[in-house]
Amino acid sequence: MNQRFIAAAVQMVSGTDVTRNLESAARLVREAAEAGAQLVVLPEYFVLMGRHETDKVAVRETPGEGPMQEALARMASDNDVWLVGGTVPLECPEPERVFNSTLVFSPEGEQVGRYDKIHLFGFSGLGETYCESNTIRPGQTPQKISMPLADIGFGICYDLRFPELFRELSPFDLFVLPAAFTATTGEAHWEPLLRARAIESQAYVIASAQGGEHENGRKTHGHSMIIDPWGRILAELPKGEGVILAEIDPALLNSVRTRLPSLAHRVL
Repeated sequence: MNQRFIAAAVQMVSGTDVTRNLESAARLVREAAEAGAQLVVLPEYFVLMGRHETDKVAVRETPGEGPMQEALARMASDNDVWLVGGTVPLECPEPERVFNSTLVFSPEGEQVGRYDKIHLFGFSGLGETYCESNTIRPGQTPQKISMPLADIGFGICYDLRFPELFRELSPFDLFVLPAAFTATTGEAHWEPLLRARAIESQAYVIASAQGGEHENGRKTHGHSMIIDPWGRILAELPKGEGVILAEIDPALLNSVRTRLPSLAHRVL
């Protein structure tokens, strides 16, 4: 990373209608770009928070084809931004499951990266039960890409709990984390885990979340954040739909790594 740039995290409260969610995402990406963002990150499940877990299987797309992917390409090109497209459901070898995939688009609208969520959320308690493996096939490969703006590592939501993923990818300038943390787990763990990943990776974090009560009755934690390599929260949106922005500064990144060269001190 050679120069400063502005990054944006988009927070949504996605519903059960794909078209309406895409319209909301396009509006928020435009808002971010008009505020000066060069990199914009959408949240997990931004295209659909269905009434049933199988709803995402019903709308899954073939990689490289389909209205959801076309919409993301337009958002990137229309706004001249690098766009991390939250997650979209893509075909996998099993008809009853999908890959939950983050797609990255250049300002020209070309797909330049893809990451399939590796760690799948499972939780039972306080009247809630989630088992993503019922409808999602786990990815197998950690992903990091070099872009003109920065070297970026990828995670999705539950991946946040597995520091070995980020250690494998390190070093990188920043990592992006589209998420839909539940209100229950988010209240307890979201902020400390995000700040820990930033501190131990000595990298910026852009975490774009779902944040509110959804049509399907699910409640998500929100609190989208941009965090610097020292673990300081630069921007945060507690609840509701919106955009937060922060400057990504290579001088700060280099300063942190020079003053406390913990990445160079690793022995395992």
